[in-house]
Amino acid sequence: MGRTYEQWINEQDPELVAQVRAGDENNPALLNQINWIWVKNLMNKKSELNPSAAELLDWVTSGQIEAVRQTKK
Repeated sequence: MGRTYEQWINEQDPELVAQVRAGDENNPALLNQINWIWVKNLMNKKSELNPSAAELLDWVTSGQIEAVRQTKK
């Protein structure tokens, strides 16, 4: 199996992670936040830092990240 979300996020630029997660650190990461990091890695020619499709699927289905966050009414 691939990396866990924690393993992957620890390989990323800490400043970028802090920027993407600012104000949302107490919640599980959102898929959209990962997408921001993914695009930044592609723009910086660091695609090897991006997760595989299998890793993303595992993170969502195992609850390591959220694909969508439901707001409470």
